[in-house]
Amino acid sequence: MEITGRIKKIFDTQDITASFRKREFVVTTQEQYPQDILIEFIQDKTSLLDSYQPGAEVRVAINIRGREWINPEGVAKYFNTIQGWRIENLAQAAPQGGNGNYPPQDFAPAPAVDFGSSDDDDLPF
Repeated sequence: MEITGRIKKIFDTQDITASFRKREFVVTTQEQYPQDILIEFIQDKTSLLDSYQPGAEVRVAINIRGREWINPEGVAKYFNTIQGWRIENLAQAAPQGGNGNYPPQDFAPAPAVDFGSSDDDDLPF
């Protein structure tokens, strides 16, 4: 799955345990009803955010993770996390220069073929 939008906020990397770290950021979608989506990168992916700043338009490849937690009273609670695993700067991915049109062709189109005037047609149908 993918989410596109503008980075609203980037948080510092958090060392949760000695062997687990994460870095969260917020992407604001650009649709009729914009949504602020919290996404996290974990482990070695946290460094992917180092070259980004708030305001950058990005496409983020994500996975949705879910887990169950049983509270002290024995009641199950469920939590979801959106984990990113790739981020792409859309400003850099856009074509440089030009207006999105195809470049002019260096050749003329093929001449039209008149299929109705052939007497040498040896096809059986």
